[in-house]
Amino acid sequence: MKILTRPMIFFLAFLPKRDIRHLNKDVWGGGYRTTIFYEGGRSLQALGKHLLVELHGCNPESLKKAEVVKDILVSAANACKATIVDTSFHEFNPFGVSGVVVIAESHISIHTWPEYRYAAVDIFTCGDVLKPEVAVDYIAARFRCKKPSVVEMRRGIIPGHTGKLMHKLSSSMEKAVDADQELSLVH
Repeated sequence: MKILTRPMIFFLAFLPKRDIRHLNKDVWGGGYRTTIFYEGGRSLQALGKHLLVELHGCNPESLKKAEVVKDILVSAANACKATIVDTSFHEFNPFGVSGVVVIAESHISIHTWPEYRYAAVDIFTCGDVLKPEVAVDYIAARFRCKKPSVVEMRRGIIPGHTGKLMHKLSSSMEKAVDADQELSLVH
């Protein structure tokens, strides 16, 4: 029997006529992450990238205070050149923090468990301009997590759509999408 010496995280998808062609070893250390979905030999385009980040072995003191956690996530959003729209953070009694930085490109959120030296971070970015990996590196360094595990999911894979997906549509494109959706409801 093989014993695993470090945790591995896998993303499994049950999508009709789609499969995950490969899992890459996670560039940040701890786990594995999916990188590309394929259908019929071609890469599927998506509206956004969603990173689920597991941070173990963090400095528990930095996970306890809402102001510290907020500063780290806001700075991470700035580091990856995101446009911050709003923030909301809550400090629980006796400890732990939940919060979100709403960005024009989507969001960065966190839930902390200082008693376990653990934080769960969620980074969702639309488009291909931002580099959410920069935010992961920044957050992990600030919480002193040596081996974050990251699962990457592509969000907004539109059935039947070919070519690059724009995360913001022009008004003429919106009308075409609305017409397609109306036709799909009829059929």
